[in-house]
Amino acid sequence: MLHFEESETEHRDIPYHAAVRWLSLGKVLKRVWDLREEIQDFCVKKGNDIPQLSDADWMADLGFAVDVTALMSELNVKLQGKGLFVHDMYSAVKAFMRKLQLLSSQMEDNILTHLPTLKEATPSADHLQRYSSMLEALHGEFSRRFKDFKTVENEMNMIFSPFTCHVDDAPSDVQLELIDLQSDTLLSEHFRSVSLPEFYSSLKEENFPHIRRRAQKMMVLFGSTYICEQTFSVMKFNKSRYRSSITDDHLSAVLRISTSDIEPDFRALVQAQDRLDFSH
Repeated sequence: MLHFEESETEHRDIPYHAAVRWLSLGKVLKRVWDLREEIQDFCVKKGNDIPQLSDADWMADLGFAVDVTALMSELNVKLQGKGLFVHDMYSAVKAFMRKLQLLSSQMEDNILTHLPTLKEATPSADHLQRYSSMLEALHGEFSRRFKDFKTVENEMNMIFSPFTCHVDDAPSDVQLELIDLQSDTLLSEHFRSVSLPEFYSSLKEENFPHIRRRAQKMMVLFGSTYICEQTFSVMKFNKSRYRSSITDDHLSAVLRISTSDIEPDFRALVQAQDRLDFSH
């Protein structure tokens, strides 16, 4: 670690050797920005000057990188976690894309309200034009990567907001069922009080067969790798060189318990154990 105990800074150190992951990249860049003067002084004392920290153009690029990576890290955090449906994740992506457009247009008018680090770096007009083009290119890349969701966007809105979506935008096979659904005040109240899977499983098959079927297809879309990453972490922790004798069957049981939301009925298990007749 590099330490700055004598300087009156908010941060007293920065990582010296670190494998920077994407989610922490924005924080690392922000820490470097906050400690830029202290880092420069420290390196000068050690006889290793860093000319980039005195270069206005380079510092403007760093300020832009700090703000953009922080924005992208915020998006990444929203895309992680358990129980997220594809509609939630796509909504976060769409919001991020709109933010890119807003920042790009404001940057052309030298409005840096939402880019505080870049504003502190006081970039030139040429830099702002280049940064604006970079944000537009980033927006274009996101549009290209998520263009397939455009084809099912109306259906996603229907499944995840069935009481506010327009019937005309819904597939023809569910339009009549959707009208019945939106006209039922009890179902509307039930929708607001339970989770999506609970709501659609509670709909009667004979009344809403097509809506139920489409909801099932939409909610099983694999939107997040959270469970995969969680399972791999548990497996790596349990199947280590310190526990090399653990069998695959035991490991499978551990993984199932670790990733399941089902609560064991301990009372029933204890009572069953009490009823066992041990012979001597």
